[in-house]
Amino acid sequence: MMNRSILIFILINICGGVAVLGSYAYGLLTQAELRGQLWGAIPDSIRPYYTVCMLLATIGYFFFTGYILLKVTPETARIFRHFDFNILNLVYAGIMIPSALWMPMTFSMLTDPSGLLWVGIRIVLFTVGVSSVTLLLIFFYSNFERSSWLYAAGIAGLIPFCIQTMILDALIWPYYFPR
Repeated sequence: MMNRSILIFILINICGGVAVLGSYAYGLLTQAELRGQLWGAIPDSIRPYYTVCMLLATIGYFFFTGYILLKVTPETARIFRHFDFNILNLVYAGIMIPSALWMPMTFSMLTDPSGLLWVGIRIVLFTVGVSSVTLLLIFFYSNFERSSWLYAAGIAGLIPFCIQTMILDALIWPYYFPR
């Protein structure tokens, strides 16, 4: 029988992944005329960094999530010395739920802007960024087995993931987005 915490982790990833991809697909298909405006006023010179980092972050996601699924034992995991495996479920929910909300909120901001919606978008982006950085810290401040190549690949994947979510999305993108 599968451990309850692992089952929740898998459900968060499957349901969250479908919600994120679904929100992106729906938004991009139904708001085709607004697609270009999602960039805001981000200079063309910065856009390639976004593209490369998004690709590396996506690939990295599979490595650090794979490490957790294959190498972390929920019954023995100790995170920040005080928490068990369930903190990973909270962190992943902090990545998935707001990520699924970003695109619909941003399209709403483009069609019917409001100060409250802008604050909501900033909260959503910051939540994902903080959750990503927290996940990177978890990899360092836990009793995870570190000798596996997958641990190193997980760290290597978390670095562009954190750059994408905390720096590019939560800090730089809002600076260039018209409000």
